[in-house]
Amino acid sequence: MTLTDMHVKLRQAAPADLPVILDLLQRCGLHTASVALDGHTYWIAELDGVPGGCIGLEHGQDVSLIRSTAVVPEARSQGLGRALVTSALTHATLRGDHTVYLFSSEAGDYWTRFGFTPSSPQAVESALPEAPQVKSGVSRGWIQEELVWRLELQPEGQGEAAAG
Repeated sequence: MTLTDMHVKLRQAAPADLPVILDLLQRCGLHTASVALDGHTYWIAELDGVPGGCIGLEHGQDVSLIRSTAVVPEARSQGLGRALVTSALTHATLRGDHTVYLFSSEAGDYWTRFGFTPSSPQAVESALPEAPQVKSGVSRGWIQEELVWRLELQPEGQGEAAAG
């Protein structure tokens, strides 16, 4: 069965969904130590009612950090990740964020498709000092080795005003 034959539903995660998110991340080989739902926004993608992917946004002042982007192997390369990323970027835009950051050492080509460009650990640390993933990177010493990506979001209506 392919993804196109399945019913796909994206839903915002509730605090009770933390074990589901941790399970998805572990199944995809991703770190779970600093995942925190309180004060942040996560989504779960369900395939025929079964969790198949997730994504999170850790929020700062007018900026967010995408993290914990995971799609189970059997559902990859069929648009589920794109749907999760689009949902997170739409939410960041609606929040009024001007910038979205993320850490990714292996998937830079994937993120450039969405307009992300390389940034620096110092930039994300300065913009989101209280984000759980940033705090974890600083306290555990891995942040300086990470590749950081950033996307500048266009404020609502800015493009229309420039065109008219």
